[in-house]
Amino acid sequence: MSVHKFNCIDAHTCGNPVRLVKTGGPELKGSNMAEKRQYFIKEYDWIRRGLMFEPRGHDMMSGSILYPPSDPNNDLGILFIETSGCLPMCGHGTIGSITIAIEEGIITPKVPGRIRMETPAGLVEVEYGLGSNKVEWVKLTNVKSYLAASELFVRCSSLGELRFDVAYGGNFYAIFDVQPNFSGLQDFSASELIGFSQEIREKINLKYPDRFIHPEDDTIRDVSHIMWSGDTLSSDATARNAVFYGDKAIDRSPCGTGTSARMAQWYAKGKLSVGDKFVHESFIGSKFEGRVEKETKLSGETAIVPSIKGWARIYGYNTITIDEDDPYAHGFQVI
Repeated sequence: MSVHKFNCIDAHTCGNPVRLVKTGGPELKGSNMAEKRQYFIKEYDWIRRGLMFEPRGHDMMSGSILYPPSDPNNDLGILFIETSGCLPMCGHGTIGSITIAIEEGIITPKVPGRIRMETPAGLVEVEYGLGSNKVEWVKLTNVKSYLAASELFVRCSSLGELRFDVAYGGNFYAIFDVQPNFSGLQDFSASELIGFSQEIREKINLKYPDRFIHPEDDTIRDVSHIMWSGDTLSSDATARNAVFYGDKAIDRSPCGTGTSARMAQWYAKGKLSVGDKFVHESFIGSKFEGRVEKETKLSGETAIVPSIKGWARIYGYNTITIDEDDPYAHGFQVI
């Protein structure tokens, strides 16, 4: 039996956790982060489960591991690990990880204030602002995002038939706007939204098999996140969301890839233009500032390049061990 040790730094991005694995991450085979992600999933997913699930994590836990870049012109590679899996891209995870990495001196950018970050979903360019020895904000220019499908339908046993769109912002999101059978997230508890989401995500992927596959990477596929919309809490917010991920989590942050997907949906429907600011509010009221940076093409189809700006705060340092003699070494979930 052996004991695996991980030195971690914990933070939160606008309320949602980020656990950066500073040391203890495995060496990964692959020529880029997409290939390394697949290798991690095959050989090391026990690390994700052990660090993210109970008893070392919790239902909302998210994390990351940093790697040297494949291209020497870039600053780093990043692997996203959370309760929902090893994600292609994570916006709140990027903001938290960059905040930790800069404040703790884990990386030294080639150009101060700017970072070129390799993710499994593609290259993400990052800017950050320093003040009083802290990172005050992080802005990421995300991967190409697009509306994948519109006006689809699924039946929820509690709500009835629901209309939804699917958009991609680094992950695929089923987006439920206010409609006759759904009056808005403000009228439901987090536990109710989780229950709806658990049922309909499975139904969506069964009803529309092989419908949602990234045109340039077929390992990025299927609806993994559900976004519910509703009334904003503050007058300066453009929109509000409750994003469901994993098996039972509602994102406490406004969700970076979700905000990208939402902007792609709005842009495709003429509700946003290039340069427009989009303030996205989370279930708890925290905010990201999004913007459509430009229109682009993805495999010949219209897409956007979105940016997301937010903040994070470090709150803890810990050494976590995964002892193979522990019956719960690889974590567990109760529900």
